[in-house]
Amino acid sequence: MNNTYIKNTFDPGRRHFVQGLTTAGMLASLGMLSPRLLSAAPALEVPVLEGNTFDLTIDEIMVNFTGSPRMATAVNGSIPSPTLRMREGDDITIRVTNKMSVTSSIHWHGLILPSNMDGVPGLSYAGIKPGETYVYKFKAVQNGTYWYHSHSGFQEQTGMYGSIIIEPRNADPVKFDRDYVVLLSDWTDEDPHTVYAKLKKMSDYYNRRERTLFDFTKEVREKGLAKAIEARKMWNQMRMSDRDISDVTGYTYTFLANGQTPNQGWMGSFRPGEKVRLRFINGSAMTFFDIRIPGLKMQVVAADGQNIKPVHGIDEFRIAVAETYDVIVQPQQGGSYPIFAQAIDRSGYAFGTLTSNGKKAKVPPLDPAPLLTHKDMGMNMGGMNMGSGDMAGMDHSAMGHNKNAGGSKARVKIVTGPNIDMLAMDPQVRLDDPGVGLRNNGRRVLTYADIKNLYPTQDKRPPNREIELHLTGNMSRYIWSFNGVKFNDSRPIGLRFGERVRFTLINDTMMNHPIHLHGMWSELESGDDNYLPRKHTIIVQPGAKISYLVTADAKGHWAYHCHLLYHMKGMFRRVIVA
Repeated sequence: MNNTYIKNTFDPGRRHFVQGLTTAGMLASLGMLSPRLLSAAPALEVPVLEGNTFDLTIDEIMVNFTGSPRMATAVNGSIPSPTLRMREGDDITIRVTNKMSVTSSIHWHGLILPSNMDGVPGLSYAGIKPGETYVYKFKAVQNGTYWYHSHSGFQEQTGMYGSIIIEPRNADPVKFDRDYVVLLSDWTDEDPHTVYAKLKKMSDYYNRRERTLFDFTKEVREKGLAKAIEARKMWNQMRMSDRDISDVTGYTYTFLANGQTPNQGWMGSFRPGEKVRLRFINGSAMTFFDIRIPGLKMQVVAADGQNIKPVHGIDEFRIAVAETYDVIVQPQQGGSYPIFAQAIDRSGYAFGTLTSNGKKAKVPPLDPAPLLTHKDMGMNMGGMNMGSGDMAGMDHSAMGHNKNAGGSKARVKIVTGPNIDMLAMDPQVRLDDPGVGLRNNGRRVLTYADIKNLYPTQDKRPPNREIELHLTGNMSRYIWSFNGVKFNDSRPIGLRFGERVRFTLINDTMMNHPIHLHGMWSELESGDDNYLPRKHTIIVQPGAKISYLVTADAKGHWAYHCHLLYHMKGMFRRVIVA
């Protein structure tokens, strides 16, 4: 047996029943709850562990976010999992014990470490079997805001995620008086396997915003009968929807901030004039969030754990699944300010409050639900108004839909194969595009074009080759892939140790995809080669293309995938650096 595994003798089938803190405290006062169960109850604050040695235990607990108890996957009895604080340069030891009856794992998202410590079953190691302890050992070679989560099945959806803060060994270039983590996530009472099964049968099962007769009547009033009919005809021919923004929505999801529902609302205190650092982490399974703090401007100081040249005066930013952003706010006046993280499809929100008086802030109204446009279909329409009504009169047969994929009646066949139902005909690099739902909203929205690394690019060699990958899907069958090939049918991507490679991604679908390369930095080509931002997760917008450079400086087998949990099974590759 690998010496990083330790065999234990406890019963892996044991489960805990844990309720909310208020109920647990009441039962304890009546003598009806053991001290051991009380210690495992969810706290109002996420537990914090500090140092260079950590002991984590994975187990199942019962939780109640919605009024109905459900089984969840937790670390040390907490959802979210405990925050781990460590220091740059230290040798880290993390002992992870699995008390469940199924194999589990932990992946340290964004951390640069040896491949056998990366935590991906089937690539890095075999996973952590029931009754075993796996010992992770690595040096913390970086600083910043990161996170960790299960890479086994759908355990991440059931609560297994937590934050990592690595303190810089030297002086922090970011100055602040208070420091808070805001870990966003999405919870469903449904079994994730049930969610996935529903999506496979009907990909728009959770979309409750499809067009109705009322919508059509409204469009007729606004655009006229002919244009309204033409627009409806176009979408019907493609068997697609301009309202297909998220696969899984607030219809089943409750959105959480630091494990708190919107009704509860996480709270962080401040004194007027203080600089408050907010470390936003999107630990959700499927949800992009658009974040703003009405009444306060944000200074964005870090992206994916890496310090960037501060971007001032930001009102709002989009955070993809698995991304992190650090911002500084400085409230000059006392009171309560809402931390408002609305889901990209506007089907719900996560919520918190910055307060000097202990009062919960007022919840802002949700923005209007967005509609997909020409731009999101990979069509370069120049200066045309991107409203869906402008499609009237166009020849939609040349839009790249595959009539053999079960999703179109297009007259021109461009791509064949059962795994592809759409091809972006004219994908554009859109780094300065805030994305669907954020365009021209009257607020200053952060874009990738704003982000420049604080320090000069370390590897300034030009790439010696380019790897182009299309992000592909068939929505009617809920199949996701790279280049139309699912993971099970794919060959690994081979990189030569030390080489410099450009990855170019073209999104042939009408969904945003957060693409994550394990083990190495993805240096986004954002317009300034001298200060390329280093990211571990990159949004590829619908119908767009984007490129980044990778220095293959880490030997081993690495995962490369879309971080939307229900896309990962198909949109996944093994990367081998040798």
